[in-house]
Amino acid sequence: MSEIRVLSVASEVYPLIKTGGLADVAGALPAALAVEGVLVRTLIPGYPAVIAACNETEVVYEFADLFGGSARLLAARAGALDLFVLDAPHLFDRPGNPYLAPNGRDWPDNAIRFAALARVGALVAKGLVPGFSPDIVHLHDWQAALTPVYLRYDGGPRPGCVMTIHNIAYQGQFGADLLPRLGLPPEAYGVDGIEYYGTIGYLKGGLQFADRITTVSPTYAEEICTPEFGMGLDGLLRSRANVLSGILNGIDEAMWDPSRDTQIASTFSRSRLDIRLLNRLALQRKLGMAMDSKSLLLGVVSRLTWQKGLDMLHAALPTFLQRDVQLALLGAGDQELESAYRELAARFPGRVGCYIGYDESLAHLVQAGCDALVVPSRFEPCGLTQLYALRYGALPIVARVGGLADTVIDANEMALASHAGTGIQFSPPTSERLTGALRRALALFAHKPTWKSLQLNAMAADVSWRRPAQRYAALYRDLISTR
Repeated sequence: MSEIRVLSVASEVYPLIKTGGLADVAGALPAALAVEGVLVRTLIPGYPAVIAACNETEVVYEFADLFGGSARLLAARAGALDLFVLDAPHLFDRPGNPYLAPNGRDWPDNAIRFAALARVGALVAKGLVPGFSPDIVHLHDWQAALTPVYLRYDGGPRPGCVMTIHNIAYQGQFGADLLPRLGLPPEAYGVDGIEYYGTIGYLKGGLQFADRITTVSPTYAEEICTPEFGMGLDGLLRSRANVLSGILNGIDEAMWDPSRDTQIASTFSRSRLDIRLLNRLALQRKLGMAMDSKSLLLGVVSRLTWQKGLDMLHAALPTFLQRDVQLALLGAGDQELESAYRELAARFPGRVGCYIGYDESLAHLVQAGCDALVVPSRFEPCGLTQLYALRYGALPIVARVGGLADTVIDANEMALASHAGTGIQFSPPTSERLTGALRRALALFAHKPTWKSLQLNAMAADVSWRRPAQRYAALYRDLISTR
């Protein structure tokens, strides 16, 4: 089987820079694809953290003027990652979040910053770097989505393009007057180009001109073809349904392995599930909670936003917090929700422990110490936190949407009878249905043999990149064969 060369274009890659699941996918997929005979080089902006992490750096191209300043393209290694780094200080040499200024708002030149990433992606795709000629260009989210647009209007031969939607809610919409500065011809601004309701739509352009479109779960691929979930792009996606597919994400099983995890209080496995209790006690101690061994300890590791449904959980919890349930929450986001959970912790001392912010070690401890992880999202393209929960024996309580529906097997009567359940699903995503799901969880938790059986099922679930990598490799090969 011949080797496939892929140029991946992404705005973040774990462990170099991360704000969400996109970074996890872009960071883990190359190693998983290598097993399938696919060699991936990732083009990423030269943020300070990325430059600092790189070694074996070589300048492979210099730009006298790239959207208003000089820039260099570096070939580099960072751990196991094979990289091209766009070292453009006028665009990317900024501290902190890659998208947000210190005032918490988008950088005002984000349109230009990520147009530059896509412009260079298109040039590398067409052979800018001697000795590297990719068979496939794989674009991740709106920040990379102009790449196939540039390739379309540059003309001439080009590799096949795969566009992955990690979250269709983030589309990259900018003013129509930006077109000349992007270096695109006037004909690009049309309904069959990048025009999108009177604006320039970066993601829309990528979806228009990519050869294949993927998203991160089969159910989400169906959902985004509907007005309810398509965020205005459902019509375009329905018209391109023949090239749209959903491929589930996996997780880095070396990093998320309860039998070897150095970030938890005590390692454990399916055969030594009893030791897991030590992590529960450590989590309660860490968050200043009562050392209660009988209550159902719920965990949350999430952005505190409307999408994630944390307002619904807040409304449902007081019924349970008096005696039956504890909550360990790690997250940050909307100030109203942050304040609401702080107030809940003050109202129920010892029953609710909150850490507003993010801490990687604490995230591992929540997964290892809670009994059930609650993910009540109103929409969820894939979700990774429920995959970590399965691996750690924390039963996911999830809304039946997107990747949550695809990864958690509801512990209904038939699933219990066939020993197949791995968690609890509820639908539709409302506070009332979530309340019902919590009651079901309490009933299951009260019967310890059943709960342990569900934990063992969850920990045996295949949440690796093995099957997703096989599907991506098959998609690449199919695309190459049809071009």
